[in-house]
Amino acid sequence: MKHEDIWRALDTLAAENGLSASGLAKRSGLDPTTFNPSKRKMGDGRSRWPSTESIAKVLDATGCPLDAFTSLVTGARAIPASAPQRQMSRRIPLIGLAQAGGEGFFDDGGYPVGGSWDEVGLPEVADGNAYALEISGESMEPVFRDGDLVIVSPNAPIRRGDRVVVRTNAGEVMAKQLARRSARRVELRSLNPEHPHYNFDLSEVAWIHRIVWASQ
Repeated sequence: MKHEDIWRALDTLAAENGLSASGLAKRSGLDPTTFNPSKRKMGDGRSRWPSTESIAKVLDATGCPLDAFTSLVTGARAIPASAPQRQMSRRIPLIGLAQAGGEGFFDDGGYPVGGSWDEVGLPEVADGNAYALEISGESMEPVFRDGDLVIVSPNAPIRRGDRVVVRTNAGEVMAKQLARRSARRVELRSLNPEHPHYNFDLSEVAWIHRIVWASQ
C-alpha cells in the first residue's frame, strides 16, 4: 500500500459524493484543509499518511463501509465491493468516446447502429441496446480515468447524481454527472474540479444515457 493509494481513495470517495477534497473534510467534521495537496507532504518532502481518525470520520460521514473503502485503495473506482460478480457472457458494441460524436454510430433513438463498432465481452446487462465506450480525457477523474471502459444503457432510468453519457445535437458526446434536469434545462458536472460544468437547453440535447458499469 502506498501513500498515493490512500489519497486516491479519499479523492474518489469525495467525487462519488459530489464533493471536493475540502468538502469531504468539512462534511466529516474536519478542518477543510485536512486533505488539501499541501497537507499530503511533510516539510521535508516526504509523503504524509492521513490519520486513522480522519479516515474513520470520513467513512462515518459518507456511510462508506470499511471494505468498500479498502477496494478504493486497491484500485476499484466505479463498482462497490459488495456488487455481485457478473458473468462475461455477452459481447456488446464498443467505440471510443471521441468517435461517438461521428455520424453513423447511433440512430435517431440513440441506439447503437452500423458496422463500425468493435466488440468487447463485458458483464451481462438487461438492456439489449447497451453499448460500451472507452473514456477519453480527464474530466471525470478520479472516478473514470482515460482508457476506462463504461457500459451505457439507453433504457435505464436516470436520476439526479447518476453518471451519464450525453450527446448534443451539435455532435458533442461527453461523460458527466447529471446535476439537475428540469423541463427546460440540463445541468452536467465534471467530477474533476479542473474541468468546467455544462448547462444545455433540452432542445440542444439529442439523448442522455446512464452509465451502469465501469471497468476497474
